[in-house]
Amino acid sequence: MSAGASNPEYVNARVRSRRASLFSDEDYRKLIRMGPSEIARFMEETEYEREINELGARFSGVDLIEYALNRNLAKHFEDLIDWADGRLYDLIARYLRKFDVWNLKTIIRGIYTDTAPEDIRTDLIRAGELEERTIDRLLETDDIEDAIEVLYGTIYYEPLTVAYEEFEETGALVPLENALDREFYENLLADVSGGPGDEPQEGPEAKYIEFLQAELDFRNARNALRLARSGADLDPATYYIDGGVLFDESELSRLVGDYDALVDHIAENRRYGDRLSAALGQLREADSLIQFEHALDAALLEYADTLSSIYPASVSAVLSYILAKEREVENIRAIARGREVGLDENEIEEELVIL
Repeated sequence: MSAGASNPEYVNARVRSRRASLFSDEDYRKLIRMGPSEIARFMEETEYEREINELGARFSGVDLIEYALNRNLAKHFEDLIDWADGRLYDLIARYLRKFDVWNLKTIIRGIYTDTAPEDIRTDLIRAGELEERTIDRLLETDDIEDAIEVLYGTIYYEPLTVAYEEFEETGALVPLENALDREFYENLLADVSGGPGDEPQEGPEAKYIEFLQAELDFRNARNALRLARSGADLDPATYYIDGGVLFDESELSRLVGDYDALVDHIAENRRYGDRLSAALGQLREADSLIQFEHALDAALLEYADTLSSIYPASVSAVLSYILAKEREVENIRAIARGREVGLDENEIEEELVIL
């Protein structure tokens, strides 16, 4: 825990400056018409200049873009930690553990698909708390059970050990990935909430909890739909993560098989319905899983912006920026990968999250 008083005004002034330099929708339209080398050159003329120049002698094309994006993302989030003091530091640091979860999922998927360690490393984002030597040891393993043993002593070891038994039975990665998500969110909410009925009801910290609950609600909806469309014989309730306000386990299981009812359920919720009317329109029009997931991402971004506008000098504004920066990186990555495999402009645009 960081000592000293929180400094949200200072941090949010820096964040507003960073947010102003994010790519616009017009930038994405330009990138869609470029090849990977042209995209790298475009990035060199933006705030990605340092990363492109540092990595340009070792990598090229999509690899260069991938490494530059991940290094830039990590740098931005390390800056947030460096700027913040006191309680604000603690809230940001705990939220950024999401990148430990991202990295662990990436490594486990890489082992599962027998991907080369250097290819796995390309997708890692070093913005969490796991030490570099732990990440390196994980990349040296070629068995998921061995990777779990490397995590002994961390908060992830026990839930992964339990989930591994189900992985062995089903061969699906969902139990392992969901165990990581559940551990992350349950720890995060336990840090800031006194439990159901004992949460702050107003003020910046109440909005922070509301933001976390929204992330959980949309993640539960995404997981349920993925399971429903995978055809795997798995109970959606098993992968439900507690802590949101939109579903309980039984509701989620009931709605999994009825897409329209699922969207209606979100629209009828007092918290989300009025604030997400535009995003819910996108949800209704989505006719594929990826469109649904992108619509959910857009809805969460819109919701985070709404919360941050209520308390502009609070952790909610910082979290809104974190999501917006992640969106930028994911969009640039999707464009570069799409161009590499020959997707046309319309196909690439469908891969983007644009508000």
